[in-house]
Amino acid sequence: MTAPSADFPPLSAPVVDWIRRVEELSAEHPELAAADPIARRRPALRVSDLIALEFTEPAPDGVEIDDLELSGGAGPIRARRFRAADASGAAPTMLWLHGGGWVGGTIDEILNDRICADRALRSGVQIISLEYRLAPEHPFPAPVDDAVAALDALRWRAEELRIDVDRLGIGGNSAGATIAASAALRERDAGRPLHHQSLEVLPAALRTFGASMQRYRRASGMEDAERIADVYRAGAPHAVASPLDAADHRGIAPALILAAEFDPLLDGAVAYARALRESGVEVVLRIGEGHIHGSPLLTARWQGARDWRDDFAAELAAAYAPRPAGAHPQHP
Repeated sequence: MTAPSADFPPLSAPVVDWIRRVEELSAEHPELAAADPIARRRPALRVSDLIALEFTEPAPDGVEIDDLELSGGAGPIRARRFRAADASGAAPTMLWLHGGGWVGGTIDEILNDRICADRALRSGVQIISLEYRLAPEHPFPAPVDDAVAALDALRWRAEELRIDVDRLGIGGNSAGATIAASAALRERDAGRPLHHQSLEVLPAALRTFGASMQRYRRASGMEDAERIADVYRAGAPHAVASPLDAADHRGIAPALILAAEFDPLLDGAVAYARALRESGVEVVLRIGEGHIHGSPLLTARWQGARDWRDDFAAELAAAYAPRPAGAHPQHP
């Protein structure tokens, strides 16, 4: 364990090793220091892939992976489907939004393939990962428009893609979780409430929120979090772009919120869980002990990440399990 300090929490050795390795690889790619987020995308993908090869378990056997095209908010958009090979018939399905700080990330990351394949196999939920548009070229609401349009396309193509439309949900990691939460609000407003939403290390407030934002930002590399959030928000009111600041949370999909103990975003995620509960929305909140923002990917190196993986898959399986007509999910 590292020694705690005012701005660096005590972390397990595998997490410290991962942070050190990211720093080493980043130093080999000086383009990552560019002010232009577009210029950072290619080296960021390279570093992400190298880190995934070292720290994330390979995609398991028994998962069918295929690429497809869906309707996006401004035209066709790529997606990648992960489905257990032994699944039959219409399956519960989650549209997945990858992380990347709203300005980066892609369905082509090795990490995304490994995580989505593993979760699809363990949970029995078909996962369709979306190549949504990125800021600064396409700030809010473009990525949310893409998610909403993709959900509509999945409903129209349910028979072809073997989707149980009564168990269609959404989820996302980090920036993707913000997009997913906003899309769930939009679906509620349109009279199309989703079956479920899974929000992993959620930036619930696109602004500084809570003591955790200052206490843990160094460990998670979020010194410029507010600036990146502003690039995504592009001047849109917080009440529109920030899920926590939405005027009304009633009637949106039941939620699984997974937060990290030492994440700058912890307080916002906990506040979002509270806001949903106070609005009558069913919520499961899980806080990963010892985790920082990106450490759930360390499944090849750390038991804490494998525990997170198992908890996520178990909660997905429970949330998407068939229920008798009129029944509601029961969560602790």
